[in-house]
Amino acid sequence: MTNREPLHACTSILVGKQASADGSVMIGRNEDFRAAWPKHFVVHPTADIEDNKYVSNDTGVTVALPKHRFKYTATPEWTDKYGVIEEDGINEEGVAMSATESAYSNARVLGYDPYSEHGIVEESMITITLPYVTSAREGVQRLGSLIEKYGAGESDGVLFADSDEAWYMEIGSGHHWVAKRIPDDEYAVVANRISLQVIDFDDSDNYMYSTGLPTFAQTHHLWDGKRAFNWRDIFGTNDHFDQVYNTARVWSGQRILTPSVQQDPEDLNVPFSRKPDKPIFLDDVTTVLSDHFNHTIYDTTGKRPEAHKYRPISLSKTQESHVLQMRPNMPNEIANLHWLAMGVSAESIYVPFYAGITDTPADYKVGGQTYTDNSAYWLYKLAGVLVDAHYHKFIRDLNNVQKDVYSKFLGKIAATDQQALAESDDVRRAKLLTDASFAMADTARQAIKHFIADVITKETDLSPLTFTTDENL
Repeated sequence: MTNREPLHACTSILVGKQASADGSVMIGRNEDFRAAWPKHFVVHPTADIEDNKYVSNDTGVTVALPKHRFKYTATPEWTDKYGVIEEDGINEEGVAMSATESAYSNARVLGYDPYSEHGIVEESMITITLPYVTSAREGVQRLGSLIEKYGAGESDGVLFADSDEAWYMEIGSGHHWVAKRIPDDEYAVVANRISLQVIDFDDSDNYMYSTGLPTFAQTHHLWDGKRAFNWRDIFGTNDHFDQVYNTARVWSGQRILTPSVQQDPEDLNVPFSRKPDKPIFLDDVTTVLSDHFNHTIYDTTGKRPEAHKYRPISLSKTQESHVLQMRPNMPNEIANLHWLAMGVSAESIYVPFYAGITDTPADYKVGGQTYTDNSAYWLYKLAGVLVDAHYHKFIRDLNNVQKDVYSKFLGKIAATDQQALAESDDVRRAKLLTDASFAMADTARQAIKHFIADVITKETDLSPLTFTTDENL
């Protein structure tokens, strides 16, 4: 067990390059923990570190690390009490990683391979993996080997991507894991359940797994060696909690991206991945991550009795939401974008940062558990809190701000791409990408400040102390 409180869990999405509109590989996730628990956004520079090692503040595990560390972006927490918990980022070699999607394994499996008390957990995974790999596939292999060596302290799903492919990895017990390459023309939505299904041990192009996994499963009579090896059935859970807390979110994500397929939100056999009805854009991914069963009877902002039947994708306990977009046919520092929404995804703005940045804005590097007015996290949380007070009156205005800012981002990215591609000097190019990213962050910052001012002004007329005087008096 970890010292961090039990996670309220996350929701993830992965998109193959042929499923996207522009050939991008995309991975994204909502990081859910507490309603007031700030995140920061930083860039770690390239470094050579003698006797490099990681010591966990959470489980105490000590991991020896390579001397050379690649530059990478990350979103650590405001406190290192439970570890750095860097969660998501893109490195200079063009690899993106998001960790983790909390999952649950069944008692049979854990009886034979229990979690390691001093093993690897969410708080360390980005830090010990992302700065040391050169491809998504290598990321799976590195984390997998570390899990086998040091053990895992929990069950998790981990996302990896580069410009060619996306991989979803699941840790199912103390030392066993599997990973699947997302088909290029498909996407996957994952929600706190062991989700990978049939694993083909003979297909190394599309599957990876822990050393000795087939033997382990057969030795303990978890698998007879004759049937297909269904990881979800063997290692996962299949109960009412999954139906209420997990499956409905997958249903809703697939409802958005493949509306032609009719499914039951409580179907425990919803497929891991699907083909989309239309090419997927970046804003389709953020729509999924911002979903609270919009336009259904289960919408958590509605007044119908079904409104709180299922746990939604976007909820108040989201600390940050991100989409890591790996675009093709450009140098890594230009191609790859770290889209970051601080706070609740449905009520925030996804701001794009080029992977080639050398720094992050000052307000993304500050903010503690109590509200302050100099923190990006708290700025977007403030907007959400104000909207929540009169949600149906102000949410459309906020959505209009989100759409307007996103349009500006697309134009800015297109112009910056061309300028950066034409710049041959590495230092000037890095400054160009950093300046553009800062400018986009400021565009969002000013837009949300203007929105906040407008809402506060309008809410002065919405006080319960308002009294309308009879005009005859």
